[in-house]
Amino acid sequence: MDIILRIAVLALAGVLAAKDLVLPPGTTELDAPMVLEAAADGLHVMGAPGGSTLKASAKFQGEALLVARGIKNVTIERVKFDGNRQLLDRRFPIAPYNKSFAEFYPLNGVLIEQCEGVILRDLELRNVVNFPVLVSRSKQVRLQTMRIEYSGSRDEKGRNNTTGGILLEDGTSDFEVRFVKLRAIRGNGIWTHSRYERPRNRDGLIQENEVNGSARDAIQIGHATNVRVLQNVMANIGYPADLIDVEHGGIPVGIDTAGNVDNSLYAGNLMQEINGKCIDLDGFHDGEVRANRCFNRKPAAAYPQGHFGIVMNNTNPDMQSRNILIEENEIEGMKFGGIFVIGRGHVIRKNRMRYLNMASCTESHGKGFECYFGEDEPDLLRSGIYLGKGAERPDRTRDVVIENNLITGYKMKERCVGHSPLVDTATVTIQHNICVDVDPEMRGKQAK
Repeated sequence: MDIILRIAVLALAGVLAAKDLVLPPGTTELDAPMVLEAAADGLHVMGAPGGSTLKASAKFQGEALLVARGIKNVTIERVKFDGNRQLLDRRFPIAPYNKSFAEFYPLNGVLIEQCEGVILRDLELRNVVNFPVLVSRSKQVRLQTMRIEYSGSRDEKGRNNTTGGILLEDGTSDFEVRFVKLRAIRGNGIWTHSRYERPRNRDGLIQENEVNGSARDAIQIGHATNVRVLQNVMANIGYPADLIDVEHGGIPVGIDTAGNVDNSLYAGNLMQEINGKCIDLDGFHDGEVRANRCFNRKPAAAYPQGHFGIVMNNTNPDMQSRNILIEENEIEGMKFGGIFVIGRGHVIRKNRMRYLNMASCTESHGKGFECYFGEDEPDLLRSGIYLGKGAERPDRTRDVVIENNLITGYKMKERCVGHSPLVDTATVTIQHNICVDVDPEMRGKQAK
């Protein structure tokens, strides 16, 4: 019997009042979603002792293999999901600005919408066309101990379209994502997103997860407040390179930021082999970036989207880059500089940045790389820390403290802290930094 019919029959018989639903053992193929709605409040869905898999059939159509909508206190655990991407894969653009991702993308794994009190635990999700887990307009959400692999679709040009991982959107609050392992994800690994007119996501924790292989961002905090990103491990971000969304400027990032994000903390995270930026602070203000580590160990040519280590930006009109603490971070092997700074009120101290400017940028070019950013920003790509005149919008750097940092790399002794000609360095405190020249070629010899 089709599993949707089974649940309907059980509900009519009053069996769901017991609040436990054990799925059939083995693999159950679905042509349409398994849907849990209001009558399922308090439901506990679990796999059979021998294991239960919900798999999309070749005829599957619908939002997700399992949909929970408008219910409270639901737990789903010990279930495997197979999205059958091999047969169902097709091209999707990035969702338009006026559509939620839940509205726009079908063929997901688990969709949680307008729910309160949700636990997803001990799940395996593979081969999902779009989002293995998509949470929209919900609160008190706990995502724990999952494994997600080989998921996400592409756009019409064959690039990633952000799908493939875990998304929390449109004002989702009081959420935790912990102990999740993601591998071979086409788009973002773990992220939050809200449309401009929707409430920001809030009060979240993303901790002790692993992302290995993503063509976009490992973790992105978008349009949110009071989110902690702690002790996550990210590797091989921005690969495979042919999936990078170059047409829309989707430069891969270890920990990315978008929209308006404040009162948040990125701390204790480890990033390795990042074909892009380590941390992007586009929209981030009044928060802290502490004790993160980012290491690239290959020559600059291995990172076609290589960039700075930490970058500030101000795309969202509701924020200004203000009052960020960047402290005790370790950055090594960046193609260009270590930290790009705009705005005011920041404190940048006790960071250790080694082997910067691996591209060996001089006044005009590096070893096979274009390094000339423009006549009004001649030092941008070759400075250890660069004080900018603005980013998406003008916002000259001022009232910033830069102290007790270690900065080594190509010509870093003379280009330790650079600045736009429009920045008044008298408004910036620069003191007690150690700046050392290190030839990038020496690193390779030391490794041998």
